Amino acid sequence: MQPIKVLILCTGNSCRSQMAHGFLQSFDQNLKVYSAGTKASGQVNEKAVEVMKEIGIDISRHTSDPVTKYQGEEWDFVITVCDSVNKVCPAFQGNVKHRLHIGFDDPFNVIGSDTYILNEYRRIRDEIYNEIREFYFKVLPRKTEVGRPK
Repeated sequence: MQPIKVLILCTGNSCRSQMAHGFLQSFDQNLKVYSAGTKASGQVNEKAVEVMKEIGIDISRHTSDPVTKYQGEEWDFVITVCDSVNKVCPAFQGNVKHRLHIGFDDPFNVIGSDTYILNEYRRIRDEIYNEIREFYFKVLPRKTEVGRPK
């Protein structure tokens, strides 16, 4: 049986898609999880790396890739995590079995004190965790319970 392939799309592929990628991969190492952006920033957001490390998931080695890197491939799932990419997702040229949209606010746009901004990253991280966990168990049921990473 072939491993399930999941592509998570966002605009910059620096934050939300990276966190979703990290969570989904932490749930099941047998999944083939990738993330990309329609306007990939070329780097992973430092605050996203920081808040994921707080719960034991290291995304510091992830790369911010353009969606064109994955066009033409076959995908079991393509998940969009921002509204702007959801609008262009039907134009994605891959062979996609299932398209899903699970949108999140962009913490990169938050303005305020350093503490406030970091707390917003944590809030978005926790929302992503809850939604990606629900996707994993609802759409990809497993025999064992996956808990939140420490």
